[in-house]
Amino acid sequence: MTATELFDFDIKQNNLIIGTDEAGRGPAAGGVFASAVYFPYVDKELIEELSILNDSKKLTREKRESIYDLIKDKTINATVCIEVDEIENINILNASLKAMKLACEKVIEMSDKKNFLTLVDGNKLIKNYKYKQKYIIKGDSKSASIAAASILAKVTRDRYMEELDKLCPQYGWSRNAGYLTKEHLNAIDKYGLSKYHRPSFLKKHFEKQLTLF
Repeated sequence: MTATELFDFDIKQNNLIIGTDEAGRGPAAGGVFASAVYFPYVDKELIEELSILNDSKKLTREKRESIYDLIKDKTINATVCIEVDEIENINILNASLKAMKLACEKVIEMSDKKNFLTLVDGNKLIKNYKYKQKYIIKGDSKSASIAAASILAKVTRDRYMEELDKLCPQYGWSRNAGYLTKEHLNAIDKYGLSKYHRPSFLKKHFEKQLTLF
């Protein structure tokens, strides 16, 4: 979809729109991030400036970085990270939804408005959320607000993983972002787990290793 179509989708909701999306549900290391975005004003110039706006997974890293600051400047937005310890305590789905909830509530607080409809990427609603919401399957390729949130969450998390990579360079997180690539798994087997790993995500790997002996 074009940027115009993404913004049209939001306009057709006939509400003030907050879009929210997460980054980092799948990796076995690092926190999960969620961003929430509200465009207070949209015109042709902004749509042109954001002409490459799309689901963050469909954009190269360079393209995501190229519009990150513009999204930050032109929206009311918030990004929240739920770290590994909490992910392990409440599970990754609940951690993702909690990050979305906190990010959306921050945007509402900053905007000084209450009559929002929150569009949630995926097929789950935010738990214990007192504002109007609906989930949008593959929303990051349908809604401008969700697409913008997906970019903020993805870029922020990538930068965070680059910082963690400096602390634990042996795992290659600046390249794999914590996903279980062959390089990452080999490093885990050689060096063990760091405090930034999610042990619950590695049960199958360690069970497989045990069966080899």
